[in-house]
Amino acid sequence: MSVLQTFADGSVIAKRNLIKIKRVPEVLVFVLLSPIMFVLLFAYVFGSAIDIPGGSYREFLIGGIFAQTVVFGATFTGAGIAEDMQKGIIDRFRSLPMSRSAVLLGRTASDVVYNVLSLIIMGITGLFVGWRISNGLGNALLAFGLLLLFAYAFSWIMGYVGLLVPSVEVINNASFMVIFPLTFIANTFVPSENLPAVLKAFAEWNPVSAVTQATRELFGNIPSLAPEPTVWPLRNPVLYTLIWIVVIIAIFAPLAVRRYKTMHATG
Repeated sequence: MSVLQTFADGSVIAKRNLIKIKRVPEVLVFVLLSPIMFVLLFAYVFGSAIDIPGGSYREFLIGGIFAQTVVFGATFTGAGIAEDMQKGIIDRFRSLPMSRSAVLLGRTASDVVYNVLSLIIMGITGLFVGWRISNGLGNALLAFGLLLLFAYAFSWIMGYVGLLVPSVEVINNASFMVIFPLTFIANTFVPSENLPAVLKAFAEWNPVSAVTQATRELFGNIPSLAPEPTVWPLRNPVLYTLIWIVVIIAIFAPLAVRRYKTMHATG
């Protein structure tokens, strides 16, 4: 099947997933309210307790909140696929004359929309609590693009997991156990140099730290007295993040498609 046909089939699946927003508006409400809650909670609860020399904690915070939210947003991919499997919708898709990668392509693409909405809401909320873009609109757009690319790559991991687990509950619990420490043992909410030695080493090479550092640099939110990073990933956060994006997609996109094809062959 041609590449154009694959994208055409994928666009149909993406449209189908987006139409579900009208039928289940509670999902959209959660997508929009969760970022507001995180921004306000961390800004006002931790904002007065954590000192950022030469900068504002609220400006420091937003890059981390962005990174955490788009990573958690990627779980929609896995949960959506697991739900479709439970309801037998995947079996219907497998019976149709369509590209075997279209379901996964459409699912991951449609979930980008959720992340776009989350970033817009978080950005507006951030402006209300004192966050500012200080490095130009062009760099800010690059930062948002990098966040969306990272989330898109991560959604392929969750898509693969969604094809493996038996239910939505399992993927929600499993993803929380992995994503929660991945996003907190990082420089998302506190400077990595403040962490204990072992956690500091993990945080410095954590891709979530890199995408957070990259967005802070692009937004112009690096504190003036922040120490110069000593490890390569945080000195080159944009490049390190792009490397992770390519590696994740290169590994998990073929794995997910192969898993889908295997299910088709044995279904």
